Amino acid sequence: MSHSPISPTPAGTQRGPAEYFTGTAWVTMLAGPNPTDCTVGDVTFEPGCRNNWHSHPAGQLLVVTAGQGYYQAKGQPAQLLRAGDAVSIAPGVVHWHGATANSLFTHLAINPNVKQGVADWLQPVTDEEYRAAHG
Repeated sequence: MSHSPISPTPAGTQRGPAEYFTGTAWVTMLAGPNPTDCTVGDVTFEPGCRNNWHSHPAGQLLVVTAGQGYYQAKGQPAQLLRAGDAVSIAPGVVHWHGATANSLFTHLAINPNVKQGVADWLQPVTDEEYRAAHG
């Protein structure tokens, strides 16, 4: 499901916090605190949007559902992602993800063992780092 500022958004959808995103992202929590200790968020990045560098104490799974975007672990080349792709991110790996310059990008963000913490947010991805992903 994609969201844009000119179309209605599902109940519970919130704009991603500006301190963690460059550009506009929309977040809908599909599963919150529950007996599995896992959260699932449906996140849509508008073209050019990306989140800050960050890590997850218990790791994260990303499942791409629409559009095109990037995932990059610190010190590694960026990976282009499309609908149907999945990324398994090990605990503590510093990374970012976001849309390409010309496409929306939607993924499910699955966070296990959230009692350990959900995310440790770091500095924004610079424009230079973002442009290098397009290479």
